[in-house]
Amino acid sequence: MKDWDLTIYPPPPHSRCAALSLTVLSDENSWLNAWLETLLAEWVNEGYRINWVYHPADIPQGELCFMLSCSQIVKPNVLKRNKHNLVVHESALPRGKGWSPMTWQVLQGADKIPVTLFEAGEAVDSGALYLQDRMILEGHELVDELRAKQAEVTLKLCRRFVSEYPEILTQAISQSGEESYFNRRRPEDSRLDPQKTIAEQFELLRVVDNTRYPAFFDWKGKRYTLKIEKQELE
Repeated sequence: MKDWDLTIYPPPPHSRCAALSLTVLSDENSWLNAWLETLLAEWVNEGYRINWVYHPADIPQGELCFMLSCSQIVKPNVLKRNKHNLVVHESALPRGKGWSPMTWQVLQGADKIPVTLFEAGEAVDSGALYLQDRMILEGHELVDELRAKQAEVTLKLCRRFVSEYPEILTQAISQSGEESYFNRRRPEDSRLDPQKTIAEQFELLRVVDNTRYPAFFDWKGKRYTLKIEKQELE
């Protein structure tokens, strides 16, 4: 990743973009990075000063820091390096805080998943809310298609926040209502029950990753791994 040149498009002098520094923090092995390249290239082309880092310690001082597909804890002293630290989360906060919110909601049978852009706070998923959109699912999407929909909405919210900044800050609202939390998913959560039908476990098959955490089941002392792919029928 990061094979494009940040110096190709220097900021126009005296422009609004020239004074605005944007940083993105993501996990180095995140599936979202391929989409982030597109977003950051757009911002570079528009004249913003861009930094893309994989570790919180590398976050520079600036205006806005987007923490996208980031599983790392960012300490308060690092948050202070930027005026605003933004996170995108796939739930209607404060409901659905925590890990893998899209996956858990797909497993629950959801066909509309809220996506919220909010201010990062010291407590997990606790900051003020700025923007919200939603993913619309048809019920057949597998993990790569789910990620593509998630990436599309995530980038849309980030673009809008930057284009409307700083006026958009006046739209901030505090979180209210009952909180709920999702647990972190692990490879064991891709386990199938051989006593159940495919139909009963289809939602689980939709969210497994054939490479990183494939579907599997144990039978007669052996473990079997399954790969799921989709094709259109004529």
